[in-house]
Amino acid sequence: MKKFYYLKSCSTCLRIIKELALPADVEMQNIKETPLTEKEVDMLARMTGGYEALINKRARKYQAMGLAQKALTEDEYKQYLLEDYTFLKRPVLVIGETIFVGNSKQTVSDAKAFIIKS
Repeated sequence: MKKFYYLKSCSTCLRIIKELALPADVEMQNIKETPLTEKEVDMLARMTGGYEALINKRARKYQAMGLAQKALTEDEYKQYLLEDYTFLKRPVLVIGETIFVGNSKQTVSDAKAFIIKS
């Protein structure tokens, strides 16, 4: 499986798409138009080691709801990921059994190196 989860209106995601020069066989999923399914969220969580690893803790909604001050369970993180696309740390690139989550310079650099190597 080769899939890139992103937000079409996010300038950071669009910049990363250009920087990675994704191969043509990578399926692109705009998470606003095509929300994550429970099956997808479960798969991504298995690959990252948990639902919390997928949560964008800098999201406006996360901050506005005061979630940073709460001790959330994995089930609650999962529910937030299913309820609103803004909770997903993006972009997410899945190539086979390898996953890259987020937009840190190191993550993007690692993804780029992985694509070149593949």
